[in-house]
Amino acid sequence: MARGGTLDDFVELLRAYVHQETVEPLRALGRYLIFGVIGSLCLGVGAVLVAIGGVGGLQAWGVLEGWWSWVPYLAAGVFLIATGAVAVSVLGRGEQSRG
Repeated sequence: MARGGTLDDFVELLRAYVHQETVEPLRALGRYLIFGVIGSLCLGVGAVLVAIGGVGGLQAWGVLEGWWSWVPYLAAGVFLIATGAVAVSVLGRGEQSRG
Protein backbone atom coordinates (compact mmCIF):
# COMPACT_ATOMS: atom_id res chain seq x y z
CA MET A 1 0.00 0.00 0.00
CA ALA A 2 2.81 2.40 0.83
CA ARG A 3 4.41 1.68 -2.50
CA GLY A 4 1.32 2.84 -4.44
CA GLY A 5 1.27 6.06 -2.47
CA THR A 6 4.92 6.67 -3.23
CA LEU A 7 4.35 6.10 -6.94
CA ASP A 8 1.37 8.47 -6.92
CA ASP A 9 3.47 11.09 -5.13
CA PHE A 10 6.25 10.65 -7.68
CA VAL A 11 3.83 11.03 -10.60
CA GLU A 12 2.30 14.13 -9.03
CA LEU A 13 5.76 15.60 -8.38
CA LEU A 14 6.81 14.85 -11.96
CA ARG A 15 3.64 16.42 -13.32
CA ALA A 16 4.16 19.57 -11.23
CA TYR A 17 7.80 19.78 -12.33
CA VAL A 18 6.93 19.46 -16.02
CA HIS A 19 4.24 22.11 -15.63
CA GLN A 20 6.64 24.45 -13.86
CA GLU A 21 9.48 24.00 -16.34
CA THR A 22 7.52 23.93 -19.62
CA VAL A 23 4.00 25.29 -19.47
CA GLU A 24 4.66 28.41 -17.39
CA PRO A 25 7.70 29.59 -19.44
CA LEU A 26 5.79 28.94 -22.68
CA ARG A 27 2.88 30.98 -21.38
CA ALA A 28 5.23 33.86 -20.53
CA LEU A 29 6.88 33.55 -23.95
CA GLY A 30 3.46 33.65 -25.60
CA ARG A 31 2.62 36.91 -23.85
CA TYR A 32 5.98 38.35 -24.86
CA LEU A 33 5.42 37.34 -28.48
CA ILE A 34 1.87 38.73 -28.57
CA PHE A 35 2.97 42.12 -27.26
CA GLY A 36 5.93 42.12 -29.65
CA VAL A 37 3.76 41.37 -32.67
CA ILE A 38 1.16 43.96 -31.70
CA GLY A 39 3.89 46.57 -31.10
CA SER A 40 5.62 45.86 -34.41
CA LEU A 41 2.33 46.05 -36.29
CA CYS A 42 1.57 49.41 -34.68
CA LEU A 43 5.03 50.73 -35.57
CA GLY A 44 4.72 49.44 -39.14
CA VAL A 45 1.31 51.02 -39.66
CA GLY A 46 2.59 54.25 -38.12
CA ALA A 47 5.60 54.33 -40.47
CA VAL A 48 3.36 53.79 -43.51
CA LEU A 49 1.00 56.55 -42.35
CA VAL A 50 3.94 58.94 -41.85
CA ALA A 51 5.18 58.09 -45.35
CA ILE A 52 1.73 58.73 -46.85
CA GLY A 53 1.52 62.02 -44.96
CA GLY A 54 4.95 62.97 -46.23
CA VAL A 55 3.88 62.25 -49.82
CA GLY A 56 0.82 64.43 -49.35
CA GLY A 57 2.84 67.19 -47.74
CA LEU A 58 5.43 67.21 -50.51
CA GLN A 59 2.69 67.20 -53.17
CA ALA A 60 0.92 70.10 -51.47
CA TRP A 61 4.17 72.07 -51.46
CA GLY A 62 3.60 72.85 -55.12
CA VAL A 63 7.25 73.00 -56.17
CA LEU A 64 7.34 69.32 -57.13
CA GLU A 65 4.84 69.41 -59.99
CA GLY A 66 5.04 68.22 -63.56
CA TRP A 67 8.20 66.28 -64.24
CA TRP A 68 9.16 66.32 -60.52
CA SER A 69 5.92 64.68 -59.36
CA TRP A 70 7.72 61.36 -58.72
CA VAL A 71 10.03 62.82 -56.05
CA PRO A 72 7.53 62.58 -53.12
CA TYR A 73 7.04 58.87 -53.84
CA LEU A 74 10.79 58.30 -53.99
CA ALA A 75 11.23 60.16 -50.71
CA ALA A 76 8.53 58.02 -49.05
CA GLY A 77 10.11 54.84 -50.41
CA VAL A 78 13.56 55.86 -49.17
CA PHE A 79 12.08 56.70 -45.76
CA LEU A 80 10.39 53.28 -45.49
CA ILE A 81 13.51 51.41 -46.66
CA ALA A 82 15.69 53.34 -44.21
CA THR A 83 13.26 52.65 -41.38
CA GLY A 84 13.27 48.95 -42.22
CA ALA A 85 17.07 48.89 -42.42
CA VAL A 86 17.36 50.52 -39.00
CA ALA A 87 14.92 47.99 -37.53
CA VAL A 88 16.83 45.05 -39.01
CA SER A 89 20.12 46.54 -37.79
CA VAL A 90 18.79 46.90 -34.25
CA LEU A 91 17.47 43.33 -34.29
CA GLY A 92 20.80 42.03 -35.55
CA ARG A 93 22.69 43.92 -32.87
CA GLY A 94 20.44 42.45 -30.18
CA GLU A 95 21.05 38.88 -31.36
CA GLN A 96 24.83 39.38 -31.47
CA SER A 97 24.95 40.64 -27.89
CA ARG A 98 22.92 37.62 -26.69
CA GLY A 99 24.90 35.02 -28.66
